[in-house]
Amino acid sequence: MKLIILDRDGVINFDSPDYIKSPDEWIPIPGSLEAIVKLNQAGYTVTVATNQSGVGRGLYSPSVLAAIHQKLQLQLAALGGKIDFFAVCPHSPDENCRCRKPLPGLLLQISEHYHCSLANIPVVGDSYRDIEAALAVNAKPILVLTGNGIKTQSQLTSQQAINVYPDLQEAVISLLGNTFLPIIVAIA
Repeated sequence: MKLIILDRDGVINFDSPDYIKSPDEWIPIPGSLEAIVKLNQAGYTVTVATNQSGVGRGLYSPSVLAAIHQKLQLQLAALGGKIDFFAVCPHSPDENCRCRKPLPGLLLQISEHYHCSLANIPVVGDSYRDIEAALAVNAKPILVLTGNGIKTQSQLTSQQAINVYPDLQEAVISLLGNTFLPIIVAIA
């Protein structure tokens, strides 16, 4: 199985410090939907692992979150693509759940859903917590510089190389071309 795990906010769509609280606020980053379609066409199972603490904070309901994901799926379907599985942490940070990234709970949900190891599976994110979750399951973290990516890049140190790309579209081009000639940065 060719599997890839994507973070949502800051990778697929523009992020907001005020949260994405409605389908109207959900706006895809240019090229991100097309990148997902390319992954689908190449035979990848595309999954999303996303912290959505706005639900736990009472900023939007689970049904609004479902409507946001429906908008994403409808826009992808119009291009011939889809997200195969969503793993969502709806908890606020103070709930001390096991699924909220940087813990690997969401990634483990995906592993259990597909009955597969996540070793060397690409995990694309824009936050340090995405990288930490990927490393916890021996996946291959990929950082994009959209969303919080530039800030995250500045937090990286020199212990382990990580692939860094300007956006999801460039990461997918490299992945599908098997070139992996990105900016190489190191992390702790």
